[in-house]
Amino acid sequence: MSMWLSFEGKLATVLVLSLIAGCGCMALLLFWQLPLLLSLVTGGLVGGLFGLVVGRSVTQRLNHGLQSLHTGLLNFQDNDFSVSLSVTGHDEISQLAKCFNQASDAMRRQRTHIFQRELLLDTVLQNTTLAIVLTDGQGFVLFSNLAARHLLAKGQLLEGRNLTDIAASSGDISSILSQPQDGVFSIERSGEQQIWHLSCAEMRMNGLQHHLYQFKPLTQELTRAEIQTWKKVIRVISHELNNSLAPISSMAHSGQLLIETTIDRDMLRRIFDTISERSAHLNTFLQEYADFARLPMPQLTPFNWLELLNTLQGLQPFTIIESLPQNPGWGDMRQLAQVLLNLLKNSSEAGSDAQDIRLSLRITRHRQWVTVTDRGSGMSPEALSQALLPFYSTKVGGTGLGLALCREIIENHGGQLAITNLDEGGLQVRFWLPCNDSGSEG
Repeated sequence: MSMWLSFEGKLATVLVLSLIAGCGCMALLLFWQLPLLLSLVTGGLVGGLFGLVVGRSVTQRLNHGLQSLHTGLLNFQDNDFSVSLSVTGHDEISQLAKCFNQASDAMRRQRTHIFQRELLLDTVLQNTTLAIVLTDGQGFVLFSNLAARHLLAKGQLLEGRNLTDIAASSGDISSILSQPQDGVFSIERSGEQQIWHLSCAEMRMNGLQHHLYQFKPLTQELTRAEIQTWKKVIRVISHELNNSLAPISSMAHSGQLLIETTIDRDMLRRIFDTISERSAHLNTFLQEYADFARLPMPQLTPFNWLELLNTLQGLQPFTIIESLPQNPGWGDMRQLAQVLLNLLKNSSEAGSDAQDIRLSLRITRHRQWVTVTDRGSGMSPEALSQALLPFYSTKVGGTGLGLALCREIIENHGGQLAITNLDEGGLQVRFWLPCNDSGSEG
């Protein structure tokens, strides 16, 4: 029999050969003139015996191959992919063994790759400053990294413990763990105040609900940011003080010399005008810093938009486009007047004519939308991205606090402010404020 035959072909060949052997034996016995019945029985026995002997080699290979496949699949169930089957011949069992070996090899490679990735991920998670805790739906900890153990349990293992029990024994952070929610909190460790941010998330893994808690340390970041801010403040204040005090000192010295020698009234007038101008500038500069530093929270009350805008038009001319809505405004009228006056002055200082400075007001059910546009020089992309940051200014002698103050006032109202360049030239500043829910209309 050819090894290239399938098992079906081999069994068919065995059957044909068995029939031929049985018929040959019966014909031989009849040729010897033995009785017909005896010849039939003897031929059948010879054919059957031949089939059993020859077919055993076929069925033995089939049984051995199936048993090997069964053993290999049991190893797969136990996550053991190191088993390989011997491949001999070219029948179905050989093809199955070949496919099994290919699958086993692929699974070994994937398992090695996954193991390496898990090892890398575990190394990263264990060495990050981010404290990470994963719990199941009942609050039992399934995973925690080293930072989380030090933060919540003084380095002890958290796996298997309930978050409620951890909260009960964690002292200064117990209130945070009792009702976890996103936000910033501070704790005292080793005599130092530490600031952390907690982020909570829910996820489903293997069809089950899980909770992920991430504690991010902010102390160093805030300290670095605070130091950089103070350095910038000091640089700006130093620059402005030098720009004002240097000419004041020089003019005062020149005035003293004039008084001691001869009195030139025109020269003295220019000296005192310069001193007065620089003193006024310095006073304005310091006042802006003081206002920014001690900006109070807005006192939200109803007010009349028409009255506010008419007052502003007397200070800085502009055009109101579209008719004003009849709904009353909601917010701190004094602070909003400061915001609009800053925006209107910026438009004027950007080179826009008064008739090109336009303001529109729209009130929806839940928001008040205010838009100020001009036809000035606009801003470069770099300036636009930093315009709302404190101490950034494109003006010569600017403090960089005007737009930052506007942004803080709007955000303290619960709104948002955005600046964009117009396609036809100029700038658009748009902000929205929440309405009074009890008095707003659609």
